[in-house]
Amino acid sequence: MPKYMLIMRATDESWANFATADFGEVLDAMGKFNDELIRAGVLLAAEGLDDAANGVVVDFTGETPVVTDGPYGETRELFNGYYILDVASIQEAVEWAKRAPMTAGSYTEIRRVPGIDEFPQDNEWVQKERAWREQTGQL
Repeated sequence: MPKYMLIMRATDESWANFATADFGEVLDAMGKFNDELIRAGVLLAAEGLDDAANGVVVDFTGETPVVTDGPYGETRELFNGYYILDVASIQEAVEWAKRAPMTAGSYTEIRRVPGIDEFPQDNEWVQKERAWREQTGQL
């Protein structure tokens, strides 16, 4: 089955709404949603991310990479967490995303994650990655 990444994005509005939310209730709602994904057998990975103020950006737009400490970019350019789901179609990924307990004002981007079988199998680096995935039980 194809894999899809649900990329959770915030806005200034959703950050303001989150600031007034009860964190215990947020954890409870996310936990219930995660449990649904696990019980359905579609969850492969899920992580939230630390505040962008604690991150850095490596910018490759110039001749040499430039590192900038966070916070960086506008809120709408950042993502705050992700899920990787093993589902049959983008439509199924959309249905799961619609059920996620997100803060009002936020949004979710959904992107397919190509599998290793979609790359040229005669490429040395693809072969090395395939061997690593097999060795680590990912294939």
